[in-house]
Amino acid sequence: MATEETETTVNQSYAVTIPAAVREHLDLEPGDRLQWSIDEDGRLVAEIVRERYGLADDIEPIDMGETDAVEVTESYEWS
Repeated sequence: MATEETETTVNQSYAVTIPAAVREHLDLEPGDRLQWSIDEDGRLVAEIVRERYGLADDIEPIDMGETDAVEVTESYEWS
């Protein structure tokens, strides 16, 4: 992959599509972010910031027992 080159076009809203081979090689998924910078040689660098959806979906809730939370005793109508 390191020697393969791919090319994409910047569209009118300045968006680009990351080629499938690059996405697969880098294991990019929806929700991941890219942090953009320009190095000292003027090259564009994109660093992956992982933001996987559903990351905490498998965490079980913990019973905290009784709390000192205020109980709602009246209902209110919003206008």
